[in-house]
Amino acid sequence: MDWLSISFPVSGVHTWLWLPPLVAFVISFFSSMVGVSGAFLLLPFQMSVLNFTTPAVSSTNMVFNLVAIPSGVWRYIREGRMAWPLTWIVVAGTLPGIFIGYYVRVQYLPDPRHFKLFAGCVLLYIGYRLLSEFAPWKIRVLSKLDEKFATQAGQTRGIAAGLDMDATIRVRHFSLARVEYDFWGEPFSFSTMGMLLLAFVVGIIGGIYGIGGGAIIAPFCVAIFRLPVYTVAGAALAGTLVTSVVGVILYSVLPAPPGLPTRPDWALGLLFGVGGMAGMYLGARCQKFVPQRTLKLILGGLLILLALQYIFPAIIHALS
Repeated sequence: MDWLSISFPVSGVHTWLWLPPLVAFVISFFSSMVGVSGAFLLLPFQMSVLNFTTPAVSSTNMVFNLVAIPSGVWRYIREGRMAWPLTWIVVAGTLPGIFIGYYVRVQYLPDPRHFKLFAGCVLLYIGYRLLSEFAPWKIRVLSKLDEKFATQAGQTRGIAAGLDMDATIRVRHFSLARVEYDFWGEPFSFSTMGMLLLAFVVGIIGGIYGIGGGAIIAPFCVAIFRLPVYTVAGAALAGTLVTSVVGVILYSVLPAPPGLPTRPDWALGLLFGVGGMAGMYLGARCQKFVPQRTLKLILGGLLILLALQYIFPAIIHALS
């Protein structure tokens, strides 16, 4: 089976040809349902399994986003579940943040254990907020969307049991103060400046770690701003796509300290992206058939995984 193995000179990775796209497909299928590209799970896979540990792994992760995300975004747009005001706010906030994140990454955090510990604790708390409603002692109170979904599923059997054709986003108000929109007959709103500030912080973190930011902003939108996963996923992915474009340019063009590789391994990133493209499309297509509570469970679980992968290495390093 040696003919199925391949080497990537830029990153120094040697692996089977089928492994990167397969891993990316599985991760992207589930993560795209909740607005996460899956790049944050690819990062530890590349570092721990493929032994790709230089800062170039961050920019390679962003190449994966460039290839994988468009198929999922297109699917959300086609089905009317793209919250455009949220998308523009996320982009406007994360773009300046990603410039700062790049600078911090190459100048101060080539081995950012301390910042990872802080970020991990924050993400662990958000994950707890999302998963707390599933605790055995928690009173089960279904939202109106959850009740509608349950009713729809009860009336329709088989694969068609999900959101109905009217479950699209209709923007009612968009200003510097507040955004309001309807989804499936229910009103939702959030502070424009609050979301913009969150996006800016997320942009910094995304620029440092090459995760694009969707892995962080999506759970904040759901747990803190109380927005439905159905309306957050497309916007989070679109924001991640735009910031990844800028991130790849920054890591490829701007100067870095001598001996510190930052340019992406395009061949490896594209191979991940091929699998991610298929996973993103299918995940976005299947999202409307999954109850919101299940989506929250998936998002919370992914967030806990992300938090633990940040916290454990920092603790082990401190004790060693």
